Amino acid sequence: MSDLALFRRRLLQNPRQMSAIAPSSRALARAMAKGLGPATGRVVEFGPGTGSLTRAILDAGVSPENLTLFELDPHFAEHLRTAFPGTTLHLTGADTAADHVAAGVGAVVSGLPLLSMPDAVCDAIVSAAFQILAPGAPFIQFTYGPKPPVPADTIAKLGLTVETGPKIWANLPPARVYRFRQI
Repeated sequence: MSDLALFRRRLLQNPRQMSAIAPSSRALARAMAKGLGPATGRVVEFGPGTGSLTRAILDAGVSPENLTLFELDPHFAEHLRTAFPGTTLHLTGADTAADHVAAGVGAVVSGLPLLSMPDAVCDAIVSAAFQILAPGAPFIQFTYGPKPPVPADTIAKLGLTVETGPKIWANLPPARVYRFRQI
């Protein structure tokens, strides 16, 4: 089954879990993976879905054995296991990342719909990312909304800096990339 067909099937079966109307475009995936490569070391992806961002991370030069995926949907997880052999996949929430991944990760890439989540859930996910990230390593997130996808309270509590990246018009809907780092 194609990525688009799988995405549409899951959207129809569970629309409340999906926050997009289409998988991330190649342009958005490349923007999210910009700066990643063999020297990044271990990378963790939250919410890989059909694997659009996963593919771009691997294309950037991160080796499969250095890529760990956190996916809640068992249908997406089954697809990811087949499509991306050699990666590590956890069928659990991103908020549990510190229970599964040792600290010192070179980047966390997230396709999760943080703006549509309650602040407490978003805070738990972002906090988990910074528990495993190496000092100064980025938490990379995109959003369709007009403001950063991490609540201001979480940014202040964790002492994060926010780098606003490009608006990716070649995505449905257009999205903006943000990079967060702990000061």
